[in-house]
Amino acid sequence: MSLGTGIAIYLTLWWTVLFAVLPLGNRTYAEEGIEVKDGGDPGAPVNPNLKKKFITTTWVAALLWSVLWLVLKFQLVSLPHLPTGG
Repeated sequence: MSLGTGIAIYLTLWWTVLFAVLPLGNRTYAEEGIEVKDGGDPGAPVNPNLKKKFITTTWVAALLWSVLWLVLKFQLVSLPHLPTGG
């Protein structure tokens, strides 16, 4: 795997993991019983904890990327033998 391919795969994994992590642990204004003012959405999270979620996303994506790298490095799955779809 070249450096550019590794970075592209990591960024793809990072975004995918981010969208999986974002809804975890959120409490909405409606769930907390807080009245929403100025046209806010009652389904919006009270405290989204974005910094914590970005950190979690980074290490989970790194772990997944490492597993993928090991699988390719030790040829547990060889890319030329994967189906091409056509």
